[in-house]
Amino acid sequence: MYVEKITIIKCFFPALFFLGSCQNKPLNDQIPEKPNIVIVIADDLGWADVGYNGSEFYETPNIDKLSADGMVFTRFYPGAANCAPSRACILTGMYTPRHHVYVPQGLARGGDVSKMRWKVPTQGEDSSFNTFKVSINTVDPEFESLAEMLKKSGYISARLGKWHIGDDNQGFDAVSAAGVMGEITNYNGTEKRYYSDTLVAEKLTDAALDFIDENKNKPFFLYLAHWEVHTALAARQQRINYYQEKLNQSGNSDLDPVYAAEVEQVDVSLGRIVQKLKELKLEKNTIVIFTSDNGGVSGVTSNLPLHAGKGTFYEGGIRVPFCIKWPGVTNPGSQTDAPVNGVDFMPTFAEIASAQLPGDQPVDGVSFLPLLRGEQLELERSLFFHFPLYLGGSRDAVLPAWDGQENYWRAVPSTTIISGDWKLIYYYEYDRYELFNLKDDISEQHDLSSTKPEIENRLLDELNEWTDDVRAPIPSISND
Repeated sequence: MYVEKITIIKCFFPALFFLGSCQNKPLNDQIPEKPNIVIVIADDLGWADVGYNGSEFYETPNIDKLSADGMVFTRFYPGAANCAPSRACILTGMYTPRHHVYVPQGLARGGDVSKMRWKVPTQGEDSSFNTFKVSINTVDPEFESLAEMLKKSGYISARLGKWHIGDDNQGFDAVSAAGVMGEITNYNGTEKRYYSDTLVAEKLTDAALDFIDENKNKPFFLYLAHWEVHTALAARQQRINYYQEKLNQSGNSDLDPVYAAEVEQVDVSLGRIVQKLKELKLEKNTIVIFTSDNGGVSGVTSNLPLHAGKGTFYEGGIRVPFCIKWPGVTNPGSQTDAPVNGVDFMPTFAEIASAQLPGDQPVDGVSFLPLLRGEQLELERSLFFHFPLYLGGSRDAVLPAWDGQENYWRAVPSTTIISGDWKLIYYYEYDRYELFNLKDDISEQHDLSSTKPEIENRLLDELNEWTDDVRAPIPSISND
């Protein structure tokens, strides 16, 4: 069950799958009038690579301060195991089978087609592999985004940095790919990458500060999606040298000083934004969120104690850092272990901003506003992840090929359900599943399948009902 130990008040609830954590409630239960909303998203930042989650090598004082001043979500899942589908989930409030974005570049890739059991849309293959609909890094402009929803409630919005979900800018009023307002690179189905630009985090932050300054007298929504810490890694040489010396003194050769310097760049950006809000006396009426789009890349960071990394549906690929500060609502130093998904942003922001939810598209999430108030979620629900393709990559290859070759794929066609402490991954590739108790086994080292029949049957039934409800594509044409 999700019960927090707290200093002042302790509460206990018997329901095993009752979501949320019971904490002392804030003094102020009232929602401030249309608070500003700021989301800062890192790219490929591992769950364990922030100080408040135990990192000693990576230096994140501003992220740690935000977590100490606000609330930590220990089990936040942005929506997928890669950047494009996670961002689509966050911005539309819908799971992947609704918007059809499953992986960057949209198609199965990274392995020999002969290693695939099923025919699915695949890079370099003929039309016989186009067995269901996928979207190539594009969210249909007909879907309403967070920015468009909040605009109905009087918000002005900016999206800065990495986009990765198509030519349409989804209703954002101000846009910038690398720090120059109005400059975009997402057109004709492509988008320029700035992973090697050592100044891009600073330039994007400059643009964010200007946007805040210019719109300080109206409610605003700022979506700052950094290019860091995605490979190819690049940072100022002075900071690389600093972390290299720190690494030499630690005696640990498994850490990357360039990655550490990039983590620092994101942390500095967050610190500058928080400081600007203080200077403009906006801090008390601004929600600030820090998170990542998916887990870290193995080989760059270990993700320990989580298993595997980006592209996989083990915890190392889908669980990320998340902290939020909302003065007067979130309690300093509080945390929740309720599982929360990126699709929950839309209903949460709608409730916070008194905005009307989209009427022409499903919204799969639930509002986590009760958690921010120290209460419990009223609705018992599970989280879902659906991936109908194949994804290779030697660094995080943890799954076998159809012909039995070990450690060949990062992901194969599968559906994952998380319900309370339990997680089940069903593999259509192998006609089998894995079952883990995340409370007892955060590292997913002990597969409990075939040992908990009541739990297995319940989760499998719920998983099948969900795939039917969202019309999730399940591969069925053999790749003979």
